[in-house]
Amino acid sequence: MIDIKLLEKKAENGTSYFDDYKQGLINRGASTEILEQIMKANITRKEMINTAETEKARQNKLSAEVGQLKREGKDASHILSQVDQLKARVKELETQAAETDAKVYDLLLTIPNKPHSSVPVGKSEHDNKVVKTVGEPKKFSFKAKEHIELGEKLNILDFERAAKVTGARFTFLKGAAAQMERALIQFMMDMHSTQHGYTEMIPPFMANYNSFVGTGQFPKFKEDVFKLEGTDYCLIPTAEVPVTNYYNNETLTEDQLPQSFCAYSPCFRSEAGSAGKDTKGLIRQHQFNKVELMTFCHPSQSYEVHEQLTSHAEKILTELELSYRKSLLCTGDMGFGSAKTYDLEVWMPGQNTYREISSCSNFEDFQARRANIRFKPKDGGKPQFVHTLNGSGLAVGRTLISIFENYQREDGSIEIPKALRGYMGNKTEIK
Repeated sequence: MIDIKLLEKKAENGTSYFDDYKQGLINRGASTEILEQIMKANITRKEMINTAETEKARQNKLSAEVGQLKREGKDASHILSQVDQLKARVKELETQAAETDAKVYDLLLTIPNKPHSSVPVGKSEHDNKVVKTVGEPKKFSFKAKEHIELGEKLNILDFERAAKVTGARFTFLKGAAAQMERALIQFMMDMHSTQHGYTEMIPPFMANYNSFVGTGQFPKFKEDVFKLEGTDYCLIPTAEVPVTNYYNNETLTEDQLPQSFCAYSPCFRSEAGSAGKDTKGLIRQHQFNKVELMTFCHPSQSYEVHEQLTSHAEKILTELELSYRKSLLCTGDMGFGSAKTYDLEVWMPGQNTYREISSCSNFEDFQARRANIRFKPKDGGKPQFVHTLNGSGLAVGRTLISIFENYQREDGSIEIPKALRGYMGNKTEIK
């Protein structure tokens, strides 16, 4: 959430946060109309509060006169009538101010974060900046197969029966595929907890409405989740939702920062608006597994932490010896709450393209304002909002796909990466 007080603040150099934020919206390709509505409504709210305070002062003055007249044994009925009128007027103004304040809050929930100054301006993924490429895209002496064909021929992926049992965009993982999926989760959680210092967490796989508001999924993206009928709960689209809200409405001490968690969870997404897009195979499923990295930190450290968190996600790819590239997303391709995002895209030879396997974002205090997560500075100053960061470390299903396609052999068998063999009973191949 954007701070309304910052939007009102004027800078000494003649510019203002409002102007910077408005330009940020334009750079994102977003409308500035709601921003104007917010500022107009906020002015109206302030006017109502000021008028209410003025009328209340009049009310108090007249009430004092009533008291004086009564002490003197004089008639105060004419003034009492004015006091009652003012009391009703003040109550009406305060009610209207509260309603307008709620309107301002609701509107603030619908506008995105301000992009960091280092984010390139652009309209779509075509304007993203490739920061680095690691490893050469895998080449074969034969025509590379996609994971769908490999998995079905090995009888370890069953899309047809999953469609019968549930519907489209679900899969049965069998045998070695199920074993590798489990091995990947264990491998990722082990690395992040033992080598990178994250605290392991398995969060609730559903969360309430307030938690989705805290991370920025609601109210804007309500159609993207599965709601449990008759409850306030939704299935989580990512562990980001419950883990970010772990400290919802709490105030930490500065000494407690940073707090970092690696969380395993299944993820559930309705994929509203993605009809016809990546409908085959494991690329865009309604249900998939993911290991999420999440950090709460001091505002002065968040961009350093952002680089570290991204490197931790990259480490999984390098240990699995998978070629990938790191891209800095442009303003038009960033997520709603992000101030800056790196995408990691792994090479998929069967599809002859790079595919996103992790997004690592710095939200600054955007989520912390919504979820009311603060810390007390060591110097005893006023509590401040923490900065939140998260990223996939990694999306497990897409990692499975990339292994299938990069480690395939001409006969349709799949070599198991060295890093996973200890997790798979020292097997070296799937055949």
